[in-house]
Amino acid sequence: MSFSLDDLAALIKARRRDDASKSYTKSLFDAGPPRIAKKFGEEAVEAVIAAMGDDRKELTMEAADVLYHLLVLLEAKDIALAEVVQELERRTSQSGLAEKASRGAGS
Repeated sequence: MSFSLDDLAALIKARRRDDASKSYTKSLFDAGPPRIAKKFGEEAVEAVIAAMGDDRKELTMEAADVLYHLLVLLEAKDIALAEVVQELERRTSQSGLAEKASRGAGS
């Protein structure tokens, strides 16, 4: 089986039209971007906590939650995964230190 982040992004996009009583994804969309962002943050913290331990399975599961909630947030804000990938591609054209410096001192 081959499943990609593009596949997940497409599935999330399709779930915007689902019934919230049958779709967790749709219930997130109905709650709005602030709630989705909060859930993403919660999942990110859980991933950090998992990363501090030795349980690979737990970190894998939390990382999946982070990616899922990030893609829901991006969809809610009408930002395509391809736009994020394009930004990553732009950044890889220079060293990480040069890229960070180009964003300014506040980044």
